[in-house]
Amino acid sequence: MAENVLITGGTGFIGKCLTEVLIANGFSVSVLSRRERKNTEFITYYKWNLKQNYIDENAILNADYIIHLAGEGIVEKRWTNNRKKAILESRTKPIELIYSILQKNNETLKAFVSSSAVGIYGAVTSQKICTEFTLPANDFLGITCQIWEDTVDKIGSLGIRTVKIRTGIVLGKDEGFLKKVAPSFKAGFGSVLGSGKQYLPWIHIKDLANIYLKSITDTQMHGPYNAAVTDNTTNLTFSRILANLYGYSIWLPKIPKFILKVVLGEMSVAVLKGQRVSSEKIKKEGFEFQFTDIETALSDCIK
Repeated sequence: MAENVLITGGTGFIGKCLTEVLIANGFSVSVLSRRERKNTEFITYYKWNLKQNYIDENAILNADYIIHLAGEGIVEKRWTNNRKKAILESRTKPIELIYSILQKNNETLKAFVSSSAVGIYGAVTSQKICTEFTLPANDFLGITCQIWEDTVDKIGSLGIRTVKIRTGIVLGKDEGFLKKVAPSFKAGFGSVLGSGKQYLPWIHIKDLANIYLKSITDTQMHGPYNAAVTDNTTNLTFSRILANLYGYSIWLPKIPKFILKVVLGEMSVAVLKGQRVSSEKIKKEGFEFQFTDIETALSDCIK
């Protein structure tokens, strides 16, 4: 019988790609959904409702592994106090519910893998290369990621192997980051944000899905791992390459910081700041990135 992987956020951009990879590698997949969905040969859907603190316990009890991807989008809306609370709770609440079900039923898992973000190192731009040993930043993104990862440790307290995947900007066809920026570039109106010097730690969706696959199959993996290519891509580099792939050179002036701050508010730091991130730890575990060049990755995504 195939081992079962339960995915929170399984109907999203990353979840859909990961589901395909898991099934192709012989796993069955369970997905938590807020609405009724028909089961397929390889995918079983279970209901959950975070507002009502409800998860179908069978989803947890039938799982061999759980991969936690759910969470409100970081740059979907302005960071009001209510929005900040929603961003945090949408990540921590599912973990707390899963923990309570496992504890109550005296159940265990082969592994619990949670997404996290390179935002744990803060909204800063510097020459420092952040590793998994770099301390969390004391800003909204840093604090949010730290609380998120600390909540994962509750699962670890049950004797379950836990892995935290600190993800950079995810590149995929018509989805994720490119879904937001590609249309303007495709139309010939691409531009650089702010100074353009901010680093853009990125990863191709195919590589990210394979990192999650490795995190459940490799029993030596434990703790945090950066999931971003170490190539020092900046917003300027990214913008120029994307424009070139669409057949033109950027002609519009850079979008000034003050305009982005007016439009986005505090959230502007998410696009105006960016840090360098090391992926050496995951590579030392034997993982090989398929996409290590930003131009190749973008070309694959928009072809």
